Amino acid sequence: MPAKTITEPARKIPLYGEYEVAVLGGGPAGIAAAVAAARAGRRTLLIERYGFLGGMGTAAGVTNFCGLHANVHGEMRRVVQGIASELLARIDRLDGLNAPHLILGKILAQAYDTAAYKIAADDLLAAHKVDVLFHALGAGIVMEDEKRIHALMVETKAGRQAVRAGIFIDCSGDGDLAAWAGAPFEVGDNAGSMLYPSMMLRLNGIDPAKAGEAWRTIPALMEKAEAAGTHRFPRKSAIVRPQRSGIEWRVNFTQLAREDGTAISGIDPDQMTRGEIEGRRQAVQAFEFLRTVPGFEKSYIVDLPPQLGIRETRRVVGGYMLSGEDVLGCALFDDSIGVNGWPMEQHVAGDVVFKFPPIPESRGFNELPYRMLVPESVDNLLMAGRCASMTHEGQSAARVSGACFAMGEAAGLAAALALSGNTIPRDIAVEKLQQMLKQQGAFIGRDQPVPEGL
Repeated sequence: MPAKTITEPARKIPLYGEYEVAVLGGGPAGIAAAVAAARAGRRTLLIERYGFLGGMGTAAGVTNFCGLHANVHGEMRRVVQGIASELLARIDRLDGLNAPHLILGKILAQAYDTAAYKIAADDLLAAHKVDVLFHALGAGIVMEDEKRIHALMVETKAGRQAVRAGIFIDCSGDGDLAAWAGAPFEVGDNAGSMLYPSMMLRLNGIDPAKAGEAWRTIPALMEKAEAAGTHRFPRKSAIVRPQRSGIEWRVNFTQLAREDGTAISGIDPDQMTRGEIEGRRQAVQAFEFLRTVPGFEKSYIVDLPPQLGIRETRRVVGGYMLSGEDVLGCALFDDSIGVNGWPMEQHVAGDVVFKFPPIPESRGFNELPYRMLVPESVDNLLMAGRCASMTHEGQSAARVSGACFAMGEAAGLAAALALSGNTIPRDIAVEKLQQMLKQQGAFIGRDQPVPEGL
């Protein structure tokens, strides 16, 4: 029988550079981590597989910040501040930021223009002198010993290259770096199911006066179309909302499943291939239905994003795993480094199920413990973003961009503190980290007053 493997000859890998902090992944967590580390005076490299930043927010066309706000005793407040505020201000100066809009009558989200996000993120990193390496896909690591990463391997158009760093921060979304380093992780609900991915799309050519608040009427039109047998939809809950210009709307009717009905896996290349193709097919079907909605008759697809929108893959096990109970109970933690105001958002088969803390009785946000950023068994590694230490239920809430900004800023600053104290991230003085975060404008909960305004 033919061999099932190929032996690659040993080779010397060119060293791209040596840094104090290397961040893998340029989504909200990676942007904030790199800026925080560089602002603290550490030579920092941000590595991104695409030619732009923003993560799922740009590469998957999400076009919507979730989790920046919380419903605090019935009043909306923006609870994610710090570096996120610097980025939003830059997007706003480019006229690319919408006013926050209400979701389900209970929580705010904030739409943005993806081009403005990309440009603003470039500007933010340049202002803080972060080195950036685009078009570089993480491909593996070399360990110094059982507990310490020596170098990260990346594949580029120049071939395979190596990056050395004192501390690495995994903001890959999929926990790639942590998994390669041998850190323990979980996948989905540990029973073969993950939050379902989606394919976003954007439409142009809408008549805003005629469309009105179409997002209120579309669910009934969907039910009518299914009853008539003219259209079928992969999930009940649809997103159809205007962008900054009323002639452009973002759309998500899609849900990507395997043949057995479980979610497409974002860490299986064969499944991802199937998901991309099926996602575009579903997007076209959604578009064909929307052309029957008043105001959308002359609309056209202006953008299908570079990739499928992935919500959950690996979740790295750290010193604490944020749970669904923590989210619904608005949990407090002595080692809080930020907050999450987004509810549980469970993308289950055929639907999206939201679970909120009690409103208006509760303060509407949970704190995020530093321990969820520190993996077990690897000493010079932190993680931030949707691959941080959370249960399947907890991750359904704190995976969104607001919490990712908060986690990333804390991870970058923690890396700088560890380097300055000649220690490992697990052993830094968390009180010092909290003090510095607050001094730099972050809201971490604890004894701070809740920020005013939106």
